[in-house]
Formats: sequence, structure tokens, C-alpha cells
Amino acid sequence: MAEDYYQVLGVDKKGSADEIKKAYRKLAVKWHPDKNPNNKAASEEKFKKISEAYAVLSDAKKREQYDQFGSADQFRQQYSQEDIFRDFDLDEILRGFGFGGGGRGGSRTTFRTGRKGGAGSQDYDDPFSSLFGGMGGGRQHANMPQKGQDAEYNLSISLEESVFGAEKKISLQMENRIEDISVKIPSGISTGKKLRLPGKGLADFNGGPNGDLYLNINVMPHPIFARDGNDLYIEKTIKFTQAGLGTTIDVPTLDGTSKRLKIAPGTQNNTKIRMKGFGLPGLKGAAKGDQYIKINVEVPKKLTEKQMKLIEQLAAEGI
Repeated sequence: MAEDYYQVLGVDKKGSADEIKKAYRKLAVKWHPDKNPNNKAASEEKFKKISEAYAVLSDAKKREQYDQFGSADQFRQQYSQEDIFRDFDLDEILRGFGFGGGGRGGSRTTFRTGRKGGAGSQDYDDPFSSLFGGMGGGRQHANMPQKGQDAEYNLSISLEESVFGAEKKISLQMENRIEDISVKIPSGISTGKKLRLPGKGLADFNGGPNGDLYLNINVMPHPIFARDGNDLYIEKTIKFTQAGLGTTIDVPTLDGTSKRLKIAPGTQNNTKIRMKGFGLPGLKGAAKGDQYIKINVEVPKKLTEKQMKLIEQLAAEGI
């Protein structure tokens, strides 16, 4: 039966690039030769097969060409190993998956592969030589420790947490384990900022230090307050008569308390009133923001007969 790259990776032929990448990562972790010291020969062969499948299916152009042939056997009749692995940096890809990638100096083992029907041969770099000495080259894997891959996590926090700071616990799927991590959220942080947690990223396959974890901060919308930089905005609605005669209103603040605010007579619709220093604290000593209250003047949609006469009297007075 002809070999099928999709079946090798266990993905559907309509699978997305992300699905193909996840499938390869799972299989690479399972079949990497250093993970199978008691069955190295079989794991090397399996690892080469899944890497060849990924080299083709992860490249949009190669994948399109492969789909036209329908099987790995037919594809290999037209494309040599050099064609398949051209522009495919296995070391870099494995480092991205949390493995320690490969070669450090020295010459590399090469395949000798007949091209298109066996006419002639050509040397080229063996993408597996840095892992287990190439196809029969017998070199040792360069097990040099290095820093593991960095990881990212999208963390959503409330507006209150962004203002006052907080300590949150998050659970992350890190390679083959779930890790619980405590995170201190600094006061004044905003959407788009990153928090770096040293040593909380992916492990190095060869025993080097872990990579770092970067938290992408997203401040969730608040039901009452809107944020603009370090300033807060809130809307308050008053009656038409209160706008004309003046009044006092209670304005909530983000810390849960409220402040009594005087509304001057003749206040217009969309007036903004500033509460200095009631906004967000700035990062690294920056000035604290303010809180602004936008006043909406409510005009009655329906009037009683008595109210109508009173309005007519005001109109007669030029108001």
C-alpha cells in the first residue's frame, strides 16, 4: 500500500497548518531517538518518516504538489530527498518545539541520492545528522545544552486588577505536563503589555535551562468604566431640571467607594467633569490618571398636561 504523508502524521487531508504542526510536535516528542534509548534504530526510522511528511505538508507549495500525486511513493519519483528537505531547518523547528536543536560546528553527514529516475547523484546536507549521525554516518548526536524555547500565554484580567494589581494563578499545558504558576500583576498595567516570567517556558531537550514565559495582557471591558490610557471615564444622566437648577450626584470610583459631586446650574449635555487623581496609577513612577464624568441631560419624551403648561410658561419667559 502506498505511503500517505497525511496518514503518517495522523491528520485529515483538509487539516490546517496548525493541526499539521501540532500532530508533528506530538509525534516528534514520542519518536525522537533520545526518547527511545532502548529502541533507537526503529525510532530513528519512524522519526525520519514523520519529519519527511512534515517537511512536505508544512510547506504550502510542496503540499500542493504532493496532493497532485496522491502518495509519498509517487511524490518521491519526481522529487529527491534534497528537494523534499530543501529550506527545511530541522534543528530550528525542533528548538521551536522545545527540543535542543542540533549541530555545533564540524562537517555534516550527507546523503547521496539519485535524482529523477536515478540519473546521477548529488551530495547535500543530511537534516538528521545533528540528531543521530545521519543515514549511516555513525556520528554522535551533539547533545549540547542550550536555553529552551520561550512560550506565550494570553492572560485576561479585570480593570480593577489592572489598576490595583493582583496575584493570579494560571494552569498551563507545558509539553507533556500541566504546570500551575502564580503571577503578580503590577498596578497600572494595560492591554498590550507583556509580563516576562524567567525560566517558566519550555524545557531544553538536552538539559539546558528552561526558556521564558511571556504573558500577553488583555484588560477586559468594564460594565461601568471605560479606560483611555491612565484616565477613566464614566457617564451619569441627570434630569433637565437638575441641569438647569444645579444638583449633586454620587459618582462611583473604581475602588468601590463613591464621591459626591456638585453639578453647577446651567450644565450642558455632554459636559465632562474632571476628578483629578482618581484614574489609574502610572507604571514606573508615571503620574496617576484622572476620572472624567460625562454628563448626559435627559429630556423627557412625554409630559403631563401640568408639565406642559409649566414648560410653556418657561418658553414665554424666554427659556
